[in-house]
Amino acid sequence: MQSQAILVTGGAGYIGSHCCRALERAGFRAVVY
Repeated sequence: MQSQAILVTGGAGYIGSHCCRALERAGFRAVVY
């Protein structure tokens, strides 16, 4: 099964980086912009 990609704006910041980690643990592919 292919993972769904989620676009995270501000993913390089403190909150965004933690969101990206949580998304990847949940099985999503986080794309940082």
